[in-house]
Amino acid sequence: MVAFDQLPAAAGLYDPAQESDACGVGFIADLSGAQTVGTVRDGLAALANMEHRGACGCEVETGDGAGVCAGMPREFIRAAAAEAGFGDALPQGDGALVAVGNVFFRREEPELRRQCVQLLEQELAQVGCAIAGWRVPPTDNSSLGRSALLAEPEVAQIFVIPSEPATQEHFETVLFLARKRTTHKALQLVAEDEQPNAPVYFCSLSSKTIVYKGMLRTHQLSSYYPDLLRDDFKTHVVSFHSRFSTNTFPAWSRAHPYRFLCHNGEINTLIGNRNWMAAREGQLQSDILGDGLKSALPIIERNNSDSQSLDNVLELLVRAGRSLPEAVLMMVPEAWQNSTHMDDKKRAFYQYYSSIMEPWDGPALVLFNDGDMVGAVLDRNGLRPCRFYVTNDNRIICGSEAGLLPQIPSANIVQKGRLQPGKMLLADIQQGRIVDDAEIKARFASMHPYGDWIANKSFTIQTLLSNPSPVCELTAVPDSFADENAYLEWEEAS
Repeated sequence: MVAFDQLPAAAGLYDPAQESDACGVGFIADLSGAQTVGTVRDGLAALANMEHRGACGCEVETGDGAGVCAGMPREFIRAAAAEAGFGDALPQGDGALVAVGNVFFRREEPELRRQCVQLLEQELAQVGCAIAGWRVPPTDNSSLGRSALLAEPEVAQIFVIPSEPATQEHFETVLFLARKRTTHKALQLVAEDEQPNAPVYFCSLSSKTIVYKGMLRTHQLSSYYPDLLRDDFKTHVVSFHSRFSTNTFPAWSRAHPYRFLCHNGEINTLIGNRNWMAAREGQLQSDILGDGLKSALPIIERNNSDSQSLDNVLELLVRAGRSLPEAVLMMVPEAWQNSTHMDDKKRAFYQYYSSIMEPWDGPALVLFNDGDMVGAVLDRNGLRPCRFYVTNDNRIICGSEAGLLPQIPSANIVQKGRLQPGKMLLADIQQGRIVDDAEIKARFASMHPYGDWIANKSFTIQTLLSNPSPVCELTAVPDSFADENAYLEWEEAS
């Protein structure tokens, strides 16, 4: 049996640390917020229409990966819980908080699974959550190829509720901490030479969204997960992804979407991004995450792809209090340094955050979805396609190419366009509207006096060299030392 995320060790020109992929991505959202089965079915149809943007192995039945991230289907989760025998354990009411997560465990290792479940239950209890029940979602692997079958995980579905009344944002925060702690501690349950391969993987664990994915081809997704074809599986937003692992090995856990994003392209600054994140972990602080932040480290999990690493950091920024679009702009900025036409406030916004977060440069098209907002950003290289159109029934369809849903009459389309380099497309479902790129960036650029902070609180190497005394005293280093002790004596005296 192969672990569901197992990858070969580095050998010759291959190194799993340099894996990346290029794919087909998209989303469909009902701006009214109405949950319908049509949104799900159209999402699955659009995904199938991007089969050519994914890939498969020599076995045509084994895909590089396919998946969907749906806004929490409220009717379905209540029906599924009732069918599993714990429907009465869920809190009632429209505002009741219920988190659902799809979890991968290794097959044929029941003791390891038991230990992972015990770890998760302990971590959830520590952050004030209770488990309403576990469900085994039906799966059908009859269409899978040999490689996908060898690595197929055991899929389980967990239902979690807060033990005490809580806001949704607090609930999401503690779920994040419990999941990260469980993931890190679970690695200690396996032998050291197996540790790059996790014994448990959370596709998602949230009260806002749910992810179904796997080492599948696009047309296999709904047959493998019959949940997606149920008439009560209704949602208001769905993002989807067909994976083409250009220089990578496919794995169940590496299929998209991840907890917030799905991605077409590659992150070519990845090694530097990972190293800088590791370097700054000792200085990370958060009023929201508090002391729990340390137990969530490392933020970028072991053996992650470029897209997974991007999602790990994006998730941290959101859980620490930033909005999803603001966090995306921090990580994927437009070209601002040499722009002669950019507003001063927007330039100051980018300049300020450039000292906190290095750009994750592609070429990359990044789609993001948290159930309340869904959108896309094209990095400043602009080398990945993204088309969108808005219909007269208040829906937005966005994806790697036009014609994802060819059955929509042209007369029903009220707006269409393409995403340009450095621009963001945002659908705010809570507000029921599409937010223009200029409005998004003007809002964030005006939130704080970034220009004043830069002018009054920053300094450059040139500042130090021309006027060192206000900041620090610069001591000339002698050209040479007789030995190491002489250098240590000079350093101590300085």
